[in-house]
Amino acid sequence: MEIVFEKEDVDKIVNIIKVSARTGKSGDGLIYVSDVEQRIKIRTGEKESR
Repeated sequence: MEIVFEKEDVDKIVNIIKVSARTGKSGDGLIYVSDVEQRIKIRTGEKESR
């Protein structure tokens, strides 16, 4: 699963995922947080920097 959202929402979204996805068993998964520096529309090639 990949989710892209605004930087100011990181803590809120990470907490929602932690609470919702936790089973308490091994293999619950990992959450990675990274910056998205650019997006490119495949169809048009249009670039947008963040």
